Amino acid sequence: MRPSAPYYHAVSRPQAVEREGAHRAITMSEIVDVPILLVHVSSADAVEQIHWAHGRGLKILAETCPQYLVLTAEHLRAPGFEGAKYICSPPIRERSNQEHLWKALAADDLQAVSTDHCPFDFHGQKEMGRGDFRKVPNGLPGVEHRVDLLHDGGVVGGHLTPNRWVEVISTAPARMFGLPQKGVVAAGADADLVIYDPNRTHTLSAATHHMDVDYSCYEGRSVQGGADVVLSRGKVIVEGDAWLGAAGDGRFLKRERSEYLR
Repeated sequence: MRPSAPYYHAVSRPQAVEREGAHRAITMSEIVDVPILLVHVSSADAVEQIHWAHGRGLKILAETCPQYLVLTAEHLRAPGFEGAKYICSPPIRERSNQEHLWKALAADDLQAVSTDHCPFDFHGQKEMGRGDFRKVPNGLPGVEHRVDLLHDGGVVGGHLTPNRWVEVISTAPARMFGLPQKGVVAAGADADLVIYDPNRTHTLSAATHHMDVDYSCYEGRSVQGGADVVLSRGKVIVEGDAWLGAAGDGRFLKRERSEYLR
């Protein structure tokens, strides 16, 4: 394998760098007494630093992403240039890290699972880095499958209770970002509801996803769980596979102080 191949994106960003970066950020947060959010935690080493910080009573919030929980560095070793589909930062790690991430989610060292959505096409965009992984557009498409991947890997996989699954994908992010009307079913809250079938199985594929991107980094993966109906502020916007929403339905919300930091 040539050192310019996609796999070397991960080699150039080892766990030790993430560990050092997490520790440095935590230390700066402690010195100036300002809470921080560590995003895209991908390794056991970083989890160790976050756990250490929580043991000191520091206000450190942290999140991880679906790819770090279900994909491994082996995907970057895919034949030819296929590994470029999986280039993101931090890079996808060796499988041994996943158990540490799941345990951290269950124990609340990691509070949320989210994802930035980078729908770079493989053809015409990712392939700009042929011969040099540094030129591959960085990031993965996957926002559409976040909830199902977390249900399948977390609840079905025995790592999370159903209640904790809801917390890390919905309730905790709303509290973290000061949106009390979201992430909760209560009087006065927005009626954002999902009717979810925990037993339905389906296969993830670029042929069936709704994202405007020509590949899926979860191609062929079978998952258990899927949404039947989605309501936003009481309005049905998804039923089955049909999108019923409309442009302009969204509403700007001004954030309040995070409940986690009060």
